[in-house]
Amino acid sequence: MIKIQIKNGEVFEAEPGTEVGEILSQTLSKKQRKRLILARVNGELKDLSSPVTRDSQVEPVFLGDPDALEILRHSAAHLMAQAVKQLYPEAQVAIGPAIENGFYYDFDTPEPFSPEDLERIEARMKELAQKAIPIQRQEIPLNEAKELFESKAEKYKLELIEDLEDQGEKQVSIYRQDDFVDLCRGPHLPDTGKIPAFKLINVAGAFWKGDENRPMLQRIYGTAFFTKKELAQYIQRLEEAKKRDHRKLGKQLDLFSIQEEIGPGLILWHPKGAMVRKLMEDFWRDEHLKRGYDLLFTPHIAKRDLWKTSGHLDFYAENMYAPMQIDEVSYQIKPMNCPFHIAIYNSRKRSYRELPLRWCELGTVYRYERTGTLHGLMRVRGFTQDDAHIFCRPDQLDMEINEILDMTLYMLRVFGFDRYDIYLSTRPDKYVGTDENWELSTNALKKALEEQGLEYEIDPGEGVFYGPKIDIKIKDCLDRSWQCSTIQVDFNLPERFNVNYTGADGKPHAPIMVHRALLGSLERFFGVLIEHYAGAFPLWLAPVQVKVLTITDRQDDWATEVFHRLLEAGIRTELDLRNEKLGRKVREAQMEKVPYMLVIGDQEVAERTASPRTRGGEKMNAMPIESFIEKVLAEAERGRTGGAISPESKE
Repeated sequence: MIKIQIKNGEVFEAEPGTEVGEILSQTLSKKQRKRLILARVNGELKDLSSPVTRDSQVEPVFLGDPDALEILRHSAAHLMAQAVKQLYPEAQVAIGPAIENGFYYDFDTPEPFSPEDLERIEARMKELAQKAIPIQRQEIPLNEAKELFESKAEKYKLELIEDLEDQGEKQVSIYRQDDFVDLCRGPHLPDTGKIPAFKLINVAGAFWKGDENRPMLQRIYGTAFFTKKELAQYIQRLEEAKKRDHRKLGKQLDLFSIQEEIGPGLILWHPKGAMVRKLMEDFWRDEHLKRGYDLLFTPHIAKRDLWKTSGHLDFYAENMYAPMQIDEVSYQIKPMNCPFHIAIYNSRKRSYRELPLRWCELGTVYRYERTGTLHGLMRVRGFTQDDAHIFCRPDQLDMEINEILDMTLYMLRVFGFDRYDIYLSTRPDKYVGTDENWELSTNALKKALEEQGLEYEIDPGEGVFYGPKIDIKIKDCLDRSWQCSTIQVDFNLPERFNVNYTGADGKPHAPIMVHRALLGSLERFFGVLIEHYAGAFPLWLAPVQVKVLTITDRQDDWATEVFHRLLEAGIRTELDLRNEKLGRKVREAQMEKVPYMLVIGDQEVAERTASPRTRGGEKMNAMPIESFIEKVLAEAERGRTGGAISPESKE
């Protein structure tokens, strides 16, 4: 007999191989048994049908448990695949995992799925859910699995089985729910009735195994929650996200474009978008100079041998553009800035007294991203990194990491982000550098986070091979996460490029090199900003801060004078003297998300004033132009120093 300890402290004896659901049913009330969906066996989520073969700690998992949400969504993907196979028997099923906000399943079908098809599939899913069909796990030999899926003519499942065979697997798990069977590791919910709230979102193309040389499949995306209320809230957020889509707003507000004749993934910054970029860059450079950084500029191409030395051609070649021949020498367009900064460091001997060296660059890099992965500003082929590299002594590392973290959080706050998730990634199985340096660097990252009072999660073994790192995922106003900031310690490149300094002992020593990006890339961060603010940027970032509007042409002279006075004060201003009704002018300025409108009528001309309105609709009393200028400049400065208007606040 084996001993089973339940979370409430009870201890049971059971025969080896007893299903965990059967064990738990002895301890639960009838009401609890109806809500039971999974079990934690020694901390790991398991199907209720899983056998317990040794002494274990067992805990029931009920409907609504946040840890079970991924399992719910995985089961919803299987439910969708069952519905598709019933409605479209000719469809071939591929893979169907849970993802961050839902699930998807890939299908090979003769015709693409239409919106009407998704409605039919979702309706069939609801029918199947109401039947509470048992979801049953089986462990079977590999050859038996092969025969099973051959009989069903499921070629993609057969390929997956062949992959498992190549890996030396002898046994696989399958899941059955009525007429549907799937190859899957699990775990899953006990029956389809435990999938109460789901919605199919959209369909897109996806290459089999992400390989553009393989068949294009139909990928149906969906989401699922434990309650209909949570689902409704999520759908509402999706609708809001559609309104905030940076691609739509980018066109509407004339900020940027991507044009086929230029090339996919290459951004054209229009005047208003370029103005926002300038403001971002000016702020970025000013902050770096205040904090002891020096600016660098480096070329866009270099000899191909540089990328051999750096290791990019060994590990990153598929993301690099093809080389070009110049004077019979191979050159490569740069995917990274790091080797150039190292070259500047190695341009002469360095002393320990010079360190730390803090060098930063807004360096444009180019990486080949597959066409299917490109997405507006969020995934591009040419982008500008807010890059910096710090070369320091081991005894300086603590202070440098702390200052980087302090600067990162300050800059994110200025741009309107004060919520984030932080991850500390530690040493992987394969790594370079000494254990001593790994421990020193990991402790420095950890210490800085703790000194800042920041909550973080350890990502064990998820550091890159060349060093540990901190990743910061900011959260926008819709609670979506975006990976932007990263702080990485690197032992690899200094070794490859023989980077050193002369120590106090007169001997050469390898500096510690820290890579860091605060915003990530200007393109992606700009896209996040557009969606976070729905295009209504805070005053300090707005491409046009004020629009001067006249009621009739009698006010043209005073309006033109006001326009020039605002420009001279450094306020970004446009003048609208068109022979249009004031209401139309105001509406258009609001559609353009201009923070302030200055309305000028006969009374304002007589009194040498103007009447401000906000894009949110608030009307203010007429005021002297000097007072308005003072107000705008003060508000913009507050925003630029950390008091940006949040997107939720009323304007």
